[in-house]
Amino acid sequence: VLRCLGIPTRVITNFNSAHDKNLNLSIDKYIDMSGNNLHLSEDSVWNFHVWNESWFIRRDLGSYYDGWQVLDATPQEKSKGIYQCGPASTKAIKEGDVNLDYDSPFVFAAVNADCVTWIRYSKKRKERIYSDTRKIGKFISTKAVGTNARVDVTANYKYPEVKEISFKISYSQYKNSLMDDRKILVTAV
Repeated sequence: VLRCLGIPTRVITNFNSAHDKNLNLSIDKYIDMSGNNLHLSEDSVWNFHVWNESWFIRRDLGSYYDGWQVLDATPQEKSKGIYQCGPASTKAIKEGDVNLDYDSPFVFAAVNADCVTWIRYSKKRKERIYSDTRKIGKFISTKAVGTNARVDVTANYKYPEVKEISFKISYSQYKNSLMDDRKILVTAV
């Protein structure tokens, strides 16, 4: 419909798409001390999810947020009391501006949530045991104009993932680094 009105619009596919039901920007999994899933969270990760982007001028948010806007024609959650999603600025999503209206936190989580595993010891005590910051939002794509080729638009939604650098240090170096951290903490207090 938007194309018929002359508004540039395209279909976007997000692989490993998070569905953050409680809007805490993470996909939480709870297990007991034996490793059994506790089913305490309604969060989920979908193999993929598809939405539309349309090109809008955003007088309501300011010109910085002009450009591609996320519109989901198949929202699974209510927003302001009705089933709707967007228009959320892709610039806002990339910059982490999750305090804006129009479902920015939900879309941000869809492409950039952390997957966190918790051990639940009791109703009052839990411990984070694992966090995957790279699983969500892979190969965010659209179709190229005039061909069936895939165009990767991931960079429109998120900055490149930082690669971890693994290195080994001696125990004495580790111990000294802890002492340095304590000095900084005491100085800061």
